[in-house]
Amino acid sequence: MRLKKIDPPRVFKVGSFDSSINLSHVIDLNLDPDEQVTLIGDNGGEFDICRKSWGYYATPSINHRLKDFGYRTCIVESSGRRYLHLVEQEKINEYLKYLEEQRMKILFWLDEDKISIEENG
Repeated sequence: MRLKKIDPPRVFKVGSFDSSINLSHVIDLNLDPDEQVTLIGDNGGEFDICRKSWGYYATPSINHRLKDFGYRTCIVESSGRRYLHLVEQEKINEYLKYLEEQRMKILFWLDEDKISIEENG
């Protein structure tokens, strides 16, 4: 593992339309194959990223471990681009408001037993 702190952080704007958000790029992390990092949220939930020789396991199991840690997982679309979102279950209403502000739409939830495309615009 190699870690590089970005000091000062690189600050840049993201977001759609009227709602711009400032992000701070604070660290670069290079993993060797079969190394894993775990991000821990304020709610105690864990999110693992594991490097493999062929690429990455980008998330723990979506319909088991993430669910057990209180996360819902979905694919959203914005301006023709698709994103994977992990949402804290207790913050679903805040998340739905964010999607509306950013003009994003949920394509489907990945943590449900049957995956189907949402009909929400």
